[in-house]
Amino acid sequence: MSQRDITVRRAVERISGTAHMRYSFRPRRSETCVSPDPATNPDDRLPEESPRRKSTKRNITDCQKQKQASIPSSWDIPDVEKRDTTFRGRLGYACLNTLLRSKKPAAEATFCSRTCRIESIKKKGVEWVKDLGRKNVEDMLEIIEWNERNHIRFMRISSSMFPFASHEIYGYSLAYCATLLAEVGALAEKYGHRLTVHPGQYTQLGSPREAVVRSSIRDLEYHCEMLDLMGVGPDGVIVIHGGGVYGDKEATLARIKETIRVDLPKNVRDRLVLENDELCYTAADLLPTCKELEVPLVFDYHHDMLNPSPGLPPVRIMEEANEIFRRRGIKPKQHYSEPRNGAVGIMERRAHSDRCQILPQGLPEDMDLMIEAKDKEQAVLQLYRTYELHPVNYESLRPPKDKEVEEIIQDDIDT
Repeated sequence: MSQRDITVRRAVERISGTAHMRYSFRPRRSETCVSPDPATNPDDRLPEESPRRKSTKRNITDCQKQKQASIPSSWDIPDVEKRDTTFRGRLGYACLNTLLRSKKPAAEATFCSRTCRIESIKKKGVEWVKDLGRKNVEDMLEIIEWNERNHIRFMRISSSMFPFASHEIYGYSLAYCATLLAEVGALAEKYGHRLTVHPGQYTQLGSPREAVVRSSIRDLEYHCEMLDLMGVGPDGVIVIHGGGVYGDKEATLARIKETIRVDLPKNVRDRLVLENDELCYTAADLLPTCKELEVPLVFDYHHDMLNPSPGLPPVRIMEEANEIFRRRGIKPKQHYSEPRNGAVGIMERRAHSDRCQILPQGLPEDMDLMIEAKDKEQAVLQLYRTYELHPVNYESLRPPKDKEVEEIIQDDIDT
């Protein structure tokens, strides 16, 4: 029996007979703390549904419809400046394939982040929302096939694969989708693809609020169950940030360590990795915790540029971080992105650019690099062309957004 089969079997055994149950509440140690005000501390809010936002879309006029219909069937793809690199690892993208997502008609679009609002679950029932999850998983199979045809063998799975699966009231087990998830894992293993996840900003293991920590643990359990049912091996890590500092960084780091050590189930802890961020925790802040707990550190170049570690250059951070990965038998991975052109100030520079123009200096030769760019797979393909890392299928390419707009306008003028 392969390691992947063993992982799937254990996952099914953990949830067999409990498909109706949500992720468990674990009583935590008693601790006295002052709960911050979630109204003034956005990092400490529970992951409830987002308030409905007023639509900013304008009514599409006949002229706009004509422009949409005039989108060229073939694109003028600009040349790239060729560069050299010794890097021979995998480049990946996160959550969404823009080319497959934009297929027309919309009913034929392929993506794995269909979601909903809680109000819809109340009206239509949990079986309806579970069907959204099933469709997301089915589309994941097509995305993996596309990735293989285009030599992209590293991808982050959307956290929205199963909407509200870890919710306190409306959550549900993934046992109903175990067979389909196993198909996704088998396909990824067949092609040698790496699949990882990255829970969002509401996963706060260091929060002083019991409810926030419990909700965070449920969310990590959900991501872990998804990976376990796919049969993904130890390279399928769960990446989280340190979160907020709550007025006392050292006290918060102590709570993070205690939560990881005491409260996380072993299968979750075995997949957990921490990542430096651009506002609260530098790589130097997290490295001592990572070394003590043997929790790997994912180094994010963009975040380190905005929130550097004093006296600790990126090369040394990578050496120390990757050593933890190696001791754990996990392939090292890092994150890379670039700020948008013209961005000023840290809040603007936090936003990712559409594409990355270069690979970072000092990049280890054999590791996995997640490209966090708005153009997703197109950003990876552009780097493939720039550094001649892999052959590129011309029909899979789209021009950068500014070039795309120019072509649509010109095509409209010509017609």
